[in-house]
Amino acid sequence: MNFELYQQLAQLLTKGAAVLATVTNIKGSVPREVGAKMIVGADGSIINTIGGGAGEAKVIRQAMEVLETGEKQFVEIDLSGAPQRETQGVCGGRMQVWLERWSGESAIALSQNILQLLKAGQSVTLITPFTPEKQPYLLDNSSPIPELENAFVEQINPPPTLLIIGAGHVGEQLAKFAHLIGFEIAIQDDRTEFANGENFPQANLIINQPINSIINDFAAFSHLYVALVTRGYIYDLEALHILLNRAIPCKYIGMIGSEKRVKLVYQKLQEAGISPQLLKNIYAPIGLEIGALTPEEIAVSICAELILVRRGGTGKSMSEGIRKLLAKQASYNTP
Repeated sequence: MNFELYQQLAQLLTKGAAVLATVTNIKGSVPREVGAKMIVGADGSIINTIGGGAGEAKVIRQAMEVLETGEKQFVEIDLSGAPQRETQGVCGGRMQVWLERWSGESAIALSQNILQLLKAGQSVTLITPFTPEKQPYLLDNSSPIPELENAFVEQINPPPTLLIIGAGHVGEQLAKFAHLIGFEIAIQDDRTEFANGENFPQANLIINQPINSIINDFAAFSHLYVALVTRGYIYDLEALHILLNRAIPCKYIGMIGSEKRVKLVYQKLQEAGISPQLLKNIYAPIGLEIGALTPEEIAVSICAELILVRRGGTGKSMSEGIRKLLAKQASYNTP
């Protein structure tokens, strides 16, 4: 999302000024995380969200003032629902949002520099000082990330890439859903009648070569996720021999198949000298257990697991705690 946001910011800056709203501090239950961003353009356009509702409306109003005056400022959003204060929601927490106007050649150059580094697969560190006289700047990659009291320090990572190995029905649906949740899509399948631009319009890269001939193309990718949705376990074995021995470990390796197929693959890998410790890095059978049957549902299941791994979730139903509380209350009221 950061990559797309800075792309949109760079485009908007060629037409005029824009305010970048960044969540810099949170407390309690809030709709967005620290670092979440929204752009308010001089043309009235709004890009992305910091949570919606009255709180976001307040930020947009203040951003329009910042566009006119250029004066940076914090906006406090109270979501506590406290009756004695003006609140903008009932989530239960508070958010602090920093508003800063980006404009002119220096802002355009900075946004383009960020994009160039991200496109090259590099992470960047953006320093945003909370002082009127200082402008945002990038930290040199060779420098340690500082702890600054009067600035917001954030690391911006390149967009994650999902390498889908296998261009069948599941792979086709997975490309659609994974693209929607922010993944760059690469497809590998030696069958051109399956792996092509017509079937995979979301893909940045379509590879019709054997897996062992192209995996070096991804050697420098630090945010590589891989979904094995192949037509047979022989292809899984070939891919896993390479993927499990990457110098930069994959963020995620998922493999489709029944438990029987998964056990067979694990057995073959161990016989070939792959340690059981490495096998723990594989998510197989792939996806979360939601009862998925169709290719579309399986793709949703896989994407849910990708989000879980990327964001650090638990996979539990978010209503579980409240449902347990209601069940407990109901048991007290039962005569």
